[in-house]
Amino acid sequence: MSLKFEEIYKNSLKNPQKFWEEISKDIFWYKKPSKILNKSNPPFYKWFEDGITNTCYNALDVHIQNGLGDKTALIYDSPITNTKSKFTFLNLRQKVARFAWALKNQGVNKGDRVIIYMPMIPEAVMAMLACGRIGAIHSVVFGGFAANELASRIDDSKAKILVTASCGFEPGRTIEYKPLVDKALEIAKHKPEKIILYQREGHEVNLNNITEISWEDALKDAQEINCVEMNANDFAYILYTSGTTGIPKGIVRDIGGHIVALKWTMKNIYNINQDDVWWSASDIGWIVGHSYIVYAPLFKGCTTVLFEGKPVGTPDAGVFWRIISEHKIKSLFTAPTAFRAIKKEDPEGKFFSKYDLSCFKSLFLAGERADPDTLKWAESLLKVPVIDHWWQTETSWAISSNCTGIEMKKTKYGSACMPVPGYDVKVLKADKSEAKENEMGDIVVKLPLPPGTFPTLWNADERYKKTYMSNYEGYYQTYDAGHIDEDGYVWIMSRTDDIINVAGHRLSTGAIEEVLSEHKSVAECAVLGIADKLKGQLPIGLLALKSGVKQTNEEIIKECIQMVRNKVGPVAAFKIAIIVKRLPKTRSGKILRGTIRKIADKEEYKMPATIDDPAILDEIKQDLINNNILK
Repeated sequence: MSLKFEEIYKNSLKNPQKFWEEISKDIFWYKKPSKILNKSNPPFYKWFEDGITNTCYNALDVHIQNGLGDKTALIYDSPITNTKSKFTFLNLRQKVARFAWALKNQGVNKGDRVIIYMPMIPEAVMAMLACGRIGAIHSVVFGGFAANELASRIDDSKAKILVTASCGFEPGRTIEYKPLVDKALEIAKHKPEKIILYQREGHEVNLNNITEISWEDALKDAQEINCVEMNANDFAYILYTSGTTGIPKGIVRDIGGHIVALKWTMKNIYNINQDDVWWSASDIGWIVGHSYIVYAPLFKGCTTVLFEGKPVGTPDAGVFWRIISEHKIKSLFTAPTAFRAIKKEDPEGKFFSKYDLSCFKSLFLAGERADPDTLKWAESLLKVPVIDHWWQTETSWAISSNCTGIEMKKTKYGSACMPVPGYDVKVLKADKSEAKENEMGDIVVKLPLPPGTFPTLWNADERYKKTYMSNYEGYYQTYDAGHIDEDGYVWIMSRTDDIINVAGHRLSTGAIEEVLSEHKSVAECAVLGIADKLKGQLPIGLLALKSGVKQTNEEIIKECIQMVRNKVGPVAAFKIAIIVKRLPKTRSGKILRGTIRKIADKEEYKMPATIDDPAILDEIKQDLINNNILK
């Protein structure tokens, strides 16, 4: 009889070494590890330290060896360029092995860093896997990222090679990469030795320097090369996140734990088997793209979809349904923002009825908190489980989720379900004591973290300790705030800095947003605390409305204020709501609440490098002026 969730979870905490040793037998090792966990130098824990393996071998070669060479590994679907293609494991390995040769031919060796600055095209995935094949450390930078941000990552990683493309596409516009790359190289103190550039058809650019090589020329006379043997604690990649000091934090992933944990998650969290088709609608520039477009599905040997498009506008709000129906996708993983965008454009789900989604079994949401209204809307439309789960760039896989491959739990709207096996999650208060059930506090994870998380930061051990491991000794600080209820469900209410203090009462902006999002006319919203001389801070709500709303703005605002008063209470002092055309977001869909707050409080702010459209901030500023928030 198979073990139920609670027993598996308890086993993972009671004897983590035994738990992960058993799971580690499911991956390919050149040399199996005999040392499962080294705890001698906390917080720098080492998993599988004497094991020898290879990322690319586990993603491609092992499946070919097991007779699955003709199975589809990767489906590329680009409604923006009207392009579709499929790659078998054998075909993908051939292309990866040849590009690995091209990198070696340009002097890239084990441990060297390669910056990948590319759009959502198959060559980006090939470049990532090619790095793994030869033991190079890749650092993917979101295609179209600002030049100064690209330069800071080149400098910190000391990249030997930069792999890029001539351009990327957004609905209605082309983002030229070459000028951004040129500017970044001008700013950067460290200069990569070579640039390999993939020319997109119809958007070719001139290569003016002997250090610049086209993808085609780099592959001239290329041969297929084999994987190199790598130690389990060697690094697979660096993924940079914005740092509060302005210097980006380089999250590193060790090879052995990464393969072990991510392969395990596909079945146990997402209930995906080798014969299934899986789609993660994200970008390879973000952690979701690393883990669940490229690595986890390929480690599992299932088919993964690479999508170059948007949930609306490529060409319409039905594109997600078309992809699911056409490619027979079992499960989709995306951000709540994507579904809010679809809901705003097509609130009645008219596009949905055009497609056959009988193949579809579950929707997973993460990246930001999924408001219950969006979750319920998706559930009523799709008629399948809609699961909000919580994780971070630092962890690379879910901290809490409904583990559908082990045992399906009931949904609690607004909760990220239960801690996943391997994570000992606690809620601690400012005095370091443990919070009671349903009591708000800082969410932390007891050390050691499970495999596949982050063993340190790139060339910054002290920063790793100081930033994540010092405020609560023996715990990893997630910088998320929330509570755990009487059933063990985790509720992520906000980032630690999204807790506002209204006349001494600590309130979660997420709790107020949850109420506002229930209003029938509200597509999405953001709540932030602005400075107030009397009460310290006051919450204001920014509301973006659904298409075709018939109510007046005044009616909507009045109803929203009353809803917060009824559900959160007068203590929230919620009296200001503003209707806006759209909310400023990062390219990954996160609302820039901190930046809006700084604008409202007349504080200096830096234009976020990840902002989707800088012009929105000017619109928001004008909205704040029109409503006498900003004078």
